Amino acid sequence: MNKNTSTILIVDDDPANRETLLSILEPEGYQLATAENGWQAIEQAKTLQPDVILLDVMMPGMNGFEVCRSIRDHEPLAEVPILFLTALDDQQAVMNGITSGGDDFITKPFDRHELRARLRTITQLNRFRKLVEERKKLEEAHRNLLNAYDQTIEGWARALDLRDKETEGHSRRVTQLTLQLAQAAGLDDEALTHIRRGALLHDIGKLGIPDSVLLKPSNLDEDEWELMRQHPQMAYDMLYPIEYLRPALEIPYCHHEKWDGTGYPRRLKGEDIPLSARLFAVVDVWDALTSDRPYRPAWSPDRAFAYLREQAGKHFDPNVVDIFFRVVS
Repeated sequence: MNKNTSTILIVDDDPANRETLLSILEPEGYQLATAENGWQAIEQAKTLQPDVILLDVMMPGMNGFEVCRSIRDHEPLAEVPILFLTALDDQQAVMNGITSGGDDFITKPFDRHELRARLRTITQLNRFRKLVEERKKLEEAHRNLLNAYDQTIEGWARALDLRDKETEGHSRRVTQLTLQLAQAAGLDDEALTHIRRGALLHDIGKLGIPDSVLLKPSNLDEDEWELMRQHPQMAYDMLYPIEYLRPALEIPYCHHEKWDGTGYPRRLKGEDIPLSARLFAVVDVWDALTSDRPYRPAWSPDRAFAYLREQAGKHFDPNVVDIFFRVVS
């Protein structure tokens, strides 16, 4: 016997016809249910959510066309294939069946081989349709989940900017410009997604820095600087347990590394520094230099350009500086 999990609802007021259909379809392994009138058919359909309905046309009380229209009005059953069982063989019957929402006709008396073949095809197509719909729903749920994640990240970034009034709006600006550089560098959409998250969260580690140090209006002493330099490691420790953010860790963890190996926290050098962090480092310094701070006014673009060029090969990857000039100039 074939194993088949599809459910077929047989609707016919004639017991002999129901028995005939059961005998034809039982060997195929379908889950079979029967109804002997229209009202029973509608209730059975709503309860069972069948994969196919075999529906007699000529029934007392409510004919098959009326049953079909009622079933089609019920949203969960709107796409269930309905095959009319009829001895009628005229154009009007076909038109009535189509307009009521039917999918096909099977003429009595039944040819068992034809009936089995047609149902096999219909159930396979219906199963495929359901799989496609389920995949779409899963993809939509996944997109919604990622959107929720990203909204959470943006909330964290805004909270960081609000905590440090000096850098208000900084996270949004550096994220936008870093994405422009990454696109100019030829990075793909997946990489851009991780870069966006990493750029928004680049200073998440500063949540571990006390206000007395982070918001100190005067110069930091050596102990305070040592504490401040721990914020990339704090970012790593905070974000690494969150699996979907691990690919975004490169920027929060490595954006203070320098091309010549004098940066922190790991003193990485050259191309050992992830490309996303090398891109971000240039943008981060540019935004800091060209923004007003309590201890100095914003630099002019020309002065900031000159500084970036002078630091190429020292603080910054020279190739990234070239990309930056192409994008911003």
